Amino acid sequence: MDTAAGQSLYPLHRSKTIHLVRHAQGFHNVEGDKNYEAYLSYDFLDASLTPLGWKQVDNLRDHVKRSGLSKRLELVIVSPLLRTIQTAVGVFGGEAGSDGINALPLMNENVGDSGRHAISSLNSPPFIAVELCREHLGVHPCDKRRSINEYRNMFPAIDFSLIESDEDILWKPDIREKNEEVAARGLKFLEWLWTRKEKEIAVVTHSGFLFHTLSAFGNDCHPTVKSEICTHFANCELRSVVIVDRGKIGSDKSSTDFPGKIPDGVDLPSDVADEKLPGNGLEK
Repeated sequence: MDTAAGQSLYPLHRSKTIHLVRHAQGFHNVEGDKNYEAYLSYDFLDASLTPLGWKQVDNLRDHVKRSGLSKRLELVIVSPLLRTIQTAVGVFGGEAGSDGINALPLMNENVGDSGRHAISSLNSPPFIAVELCREHLGVHPCDKRRSINEYRNMFPAIDFSLIESDEDILWKPDIREKNEEVAARGLKFLEWLWTRKEKEIAVVTHSGFLFHTLSAFGNDCHPTVKSEICTHFANCELRSVVIVDRGKIGSDKSSTDFPGKIPDGVDLPSDVADEKLPGNGLEK
């Protein structure tokens, strides 16, 4: 921890603001809360949002619009599962209804038997699906994705090009990913974020992924700050964090820093000038 009263300073261009969102309530959440064995049921394969989950989406959408966040976002990254994609487009997408000007919809009408209108891609940031931010892999059918071709038909304006396999080759019916493996995947995901130019990004993902990834952080902070970072997310909860590039992973230059001394002129700071007074051995 830095010595200045627990505070830290980092160059602005070596930081990003990340808005982390857990998906809204899915049908698997409801049944799993009643009986944990429901998470093993194929009835909830790639579960969609419940009607209550959609109400949670609407409430978060109202919040991001009132706060001005919807206007600042440059990118939305989403885990390629139905409940996360529905949450992402519902919260950060354009207004409901058809575009009418040849723009693909983010979500077609009634996807997942939701009874929802189509969601426009107009005036919304780009959406990219990324497998690194998926939930715990394996055993639980609710965490197995559909084919990418199915998702493309449901969500035409989302970019799925970063996903290499049409079918889900990561999920195994008999092997559950270990917590430390989820955490390692989460850190790899954060490193990947530094390859993006965008500075303000929303990530719509899952409780387990968020908890195990974020638990690697905050160990040098006050316990209250650590708890703000590392506690489990509620359905459709949003937390905004700043991540900093202490290891110079990124290569972007600052867009706001200015080198000064243009045009050239004398600009010797007074404290340095004092050090160069005659007799102090620093003359040149």
